Amino acid sequence: MSENKFLDDPKPAAATPSVTSIDVKAVNRKEDRSLYATRQAIYPKLAHGSYRKLKWILMFITLGIYYLVPWIRWDRGPDLPSQAVLLDMAHERFFLFGLEIWPQEFYFVTGLLVLSALLLFLATSIAGRVWCGYFCPQTVWTDLMIFVERFWQGDRNARMRLDKAPWTIEKISKKLATHLTWLLIGVLTGGAFIFYFADAPTLLRELISGTAPNVAYIFLGILAGTTYLLGGIAREQLCIYMCPWPRIQGAMIDHDTYLVGYRDWRGDPRGSHHKGDSWDNRGDCVDCKACVAVCPMGIDIRDGSQLECIQCALCIDACDAIMNRVGRPQGLIAYETIANQEAAQKGGTSKPKIFRARTLIYLGLIGLVSAIMLWALANRSLLEVNVLPDRNPYFVRLSSGDIRNGYTVKILNKLHEPRTFKVELTGLPDASLRIAGNPDGNQTVEVPTDVLREIRIFVVVPKKSLPQLDKQGESFVFTVTDQDADRTTRRLSRFRRPK
Repeated sequence: MSENKFLDDPKPAAATPSVTSIDVKAVNRKEDRSLYATRQAIYPKLAHGSYRKLKWILMFITLGIYYLVPWIRWDRGPDLPSQAVLLDMAHERFFLFGLEIWPQEFYFVTGLLVLSALLLFLATSIAGRVWCGYFCPQTVWTDLMIFVERFWQGDRNARMRLDKAPWTIEKISKKLATHLTWLLIGVLTGGAFIFYFADAPTLLRELISGTAPNVAYIFLGILAGTTYLLGGIAREQLCIYMCPWPRIQGAMIDHDTYLVGYRDWRGDPRGSHHKGDSWDNRGDCVDCKACVAVCPMGIDIRDGSQLECIQCALCIDACDAIMNRVGRPQGLIAYETIANQEAAQKGGTSKPKIFRARTLIYLGLIGLVSAIMLWALANRSLLEVNVLPDRNPYFVRLSSGDIRNGYTVKILNKLHEPRTFKVELTGLPDASLRIAGNPDGNQTVEVPTDVLREIRIFVVVPKKSLPQLDKQGESFVFTVTDQDADRTTRRLSRFRRPK
């Protein structure tokens, strides 16, 4: 396969070179699609330009956040974990810096997921698949794997020659180094993920010494293998065949969405160009296929909007570099709206419309969900009480004729300090309350820091008072009072008795 030398030289030439069409074929072409197709290898070439620099910066930031967050410390007191972000599955709670979420408060997690989805919808309606091109974990790790492959095997042409060459010591060593590095990245990825579920320094020591729980090694192996497989081997196949987002995102774009596109009204008719040739009666596209060579998805952006395109904009960098070489204006491939494309073909322009009905609806929903979450957070109870009446049996008739009911009361202390609670009841005539394990008359309960304590309570109504229940009903109220902060929580329950 022959290619022009400027495809491997990122520096612009002083004089306009001769540019001819080269044999670089797009792998995923519309006319070649079928339900079942043999995968063709893609060798993305290293691009140079502002979008490539932006991708390097964002890859560094996102991977840095992922790998470093479990090591951030957050002091919560002597009896609580000091990890800023921790999914404490053993105690069924989620720590997020100063916020602690219990299973009863999972609506906070639901709210965060809804908010994230709305932000993704808003970003898509403004700039297409900008998430896929810059922030998606599959894109970030695939970019990292390609960087490793390029480091050991060379850029596009070198990798293609290496794959076609017979197996030699040099080829085996380069391939082995590449795959071993991919596996190392997979192990580091899986290792970083399991640190979100346990104290990171402690778990690291246990992993090294071989004393970590078996589940930690199992998930480390699973995540290492999937990172190696999806980022190093599958790559674009996951985006094309496994990810549902390319099929969904089309519902969120319109004529005013910025998409990476080829300006055919300026580039066509395309063709080879030699130094000294006139630019009259032809387009600016020299058909060099540099945009195809850098594309990690193996498509030709000049074919129009395509499901495979992740809007990474590397084709913009490649095309701008060629335009600089041949002395033509940049922007033959650019972020463009369909409305502006249509207006340009008629000799006009279309003003960008960021704030339009679609984006305003998304912004409104984001504001609404954010307000609801802030309200819920501001009114968040620091004490949770749950009352479960016994069902087998519903009641017990004592030898005196009195009726006794049993209840399981769960008290969750969300404060980061021990608390003392007093349990009382109102609404039952002459009823008495006894807490199992407490001396008679002691109705207080000690609940340690950040603990859900379960207690057994027995409520007895004397025989002589039972007829009064026919008049006032069987409902009553458990009152739990925080004696240290004078907070009261009430729960309605029911007293069962023979009819």
